[in-house]
Amino acid sequence: MSIRTISAAMALALCPALAAPAAAQLVDGEQEAAVPAIPGVTAAGAKWERVWQSPMTADGITAAADGSLLFAQEQSNSIRKLWPDGQEWVQWPYISGAGAVSVDAQGRVFTVERTCTDPGLKQPQCAEATRVTQLAPERKVLASAFADGKTLGRLNDVAADGHGGAFITQTGVYHVAADGTVSVVAEGNGLFTNGLVLSPDGKTLYVTNRNTILAFDVGAGGATSNRRDFATLPGNPQGFGADGLAVDNEGRLYATGPAGIYVFDKGGQSLGTIPTPRVPITLAFAGPDKRTLYVGTMGAVDPDRKAWTTPEGVRNVAMTLYRVNTLASGPAGRPK
Repeated sequence: MSIRTISAAMALALCPALAAPAAAQLVDGEQEAAVPAIPGVTAAGAKWERVWQSPMTADGITAAADGSLLFAQEQSNSIRKLWPDGQEWVQWPYISGAGAVSVDAQGRVFTVERTCTDPGLKQPQCAEATRVTQLAPERKVLASAFADGKTLGRLNDVAADGHGGAFITQTGVYHVAADGTVSVVAEGNGLFTNGLVLSPDGKTLYVTNRNTILAFDVGAGGATSNRRDFATLPGNPQGFGADGLAVDNEGRLYATGPAGIYVFDKGGQSLGTIPTPRVPITLAFAGPDKRTLYVGTMGAVDPDRKAWTTPEGVRNVAMTLYRVNTLASGPAGRPK
């Protein structure tokens, strides 16, 4: 049996059912999540399918060039690859506290390394600097500090800028150029950023700020301007608001949040909300034609189909990946 097959078997052992979680098939922690018909996005009758789960994370997800799914797993220090048939592989090992992954149209792959900053580790201090790293076509650290020597802090998400650099979030939002220069896009004044994504043409950057989604114009070399409020989550949900972001090929914006996936048109108007079986934090279009929407959600069940309970004093990191077929498709040539 190959290593890849063993990895897949281990993942499937923690995934008791790969069928859509209908009412009779719900497991601990899941809720019924009927997918509504949203013109151009989802059809009536579409069903969520449970495809992967683990007592570890599947965060900062994106599509690889071949349509498979890439996700970061902080606890195992790796970027992992999930094929449509459920097989899993460690695509890039030795990523210190992998937090997210992004791929640009040229095939460059970027990640943020959170190192030892996970609060669940309960370490009094973390001496290893966090960093923004390019993984392919060659592996190199783009940046690990600001120009004044201050560390980058516990990094959250990353979005490749298409020019050899990337945008990152860590309370504020920042740009790391291909030469490693770190510049401020926005920070301070109560800003609370999380997910971020570029529009299909790369000219607009969207960033979450609790229940508001910000937009910035993007110019040459990643320069940003014209900060504005683009959209607001309907219903004013409690908690920290929007988390992960994705766009489709028509420029619609998708945000994960307490009620599921919030969908907005190119003008920022709400098109509807897609409920999910668990609370989602990250999402991406993947599959051979990028017409499959994957979502990473909090919580999972063990092989006995009971909700995974983390040991006392350890951060709850169990997650489940679901997918649903859509009418929309992800951006051509720009996975994230």
